[in-house]
Amino acid sequence: MAGQVVTSPALRLAELLGEAESAVVLTGAGISVPSGIPDFRTPGTGIWENVDPMEVAHIDAFHRDTARFWSFYRPRFQGLAEKAPNAAHAAVAELERRGLIRAVITQNIDRLHRAAGSRRVVEVHGSIDTSSCTSCGSSFGVDQVESLFDDDGVATCSCCMGKVKPDVVLFGEFLPEAAMAEATALCEATDLLICIGSSLEVYPVAGLPSVALNRGARLAIVTQGPTPYDRDAVVKLDGDVVDELDAVLAAL
Repeated sequence: MAGQVVTSPALRLAELLGEAESAVVLTGAGISVPSGIPDFRTPGTGIWENVDPMEVAHIDAFHRDTARFWSFYRPRFQGLAEKAPNAAHAAVAELERRGLIRAVITQNIDRLHRAAGSRRVVEVHGSIDTSSCTSCGSSFGVDQVESLFDDDGVATCSCCMGKVKPDVVLFGEFLPEAAMAEATALCEATDLLICIGSSLEVYPVAGLPSVALNRGARLAIVTQGPTPYDRDAVVKLDGDVVDELDAVLAAL
């Protein structure tokens, strides 16, 4: 952070963190882009630019053509398992270490918040950390899944030969009930919600800022591009996520 230029929005967010008693962070794909993980919807680079998510990332697609499903997810999961947290993840972990935030709610499945040292992480879209058999429920760690693929490219349970699915939320599935309940409770109790790297367009998670605002919380946004909540935010930082969070730490 040596020589870091502290901007007025970064100073304002640092002030808000100093004033808050129960701040919470909500993150989306944008915080992991500096780790080499593309987001989903950015024109030209988003994952869904060239792939129809309804064909490869819907629960019906998993059951209808499991080999095609895994042909998309297998290399992606292998790649995600090799990614490392970036300085933005480290900054969020540092805020928690200092007692300035209570928890991290994340839409990301990449495990990078935990790898960076964040302790209370609510993964509302699941995680690549495990995959489970859809027949018998057996669970397999991310490092075990590769050994489960048959000749057709389908991950098959070693216990019952059922189909194995990653423990991430696909289109057409409900979010994990316990995780969503915890996320909602955090937003009901927070006095400052900081949304980082999320377009805040995908529901039901996109409704969490409204939960916080309706309880009187202040909202801060650290995201490139517009969000539906820009007018509700006390401050918005719209530069590079690493630079912006470094500036916030420098201002504390």
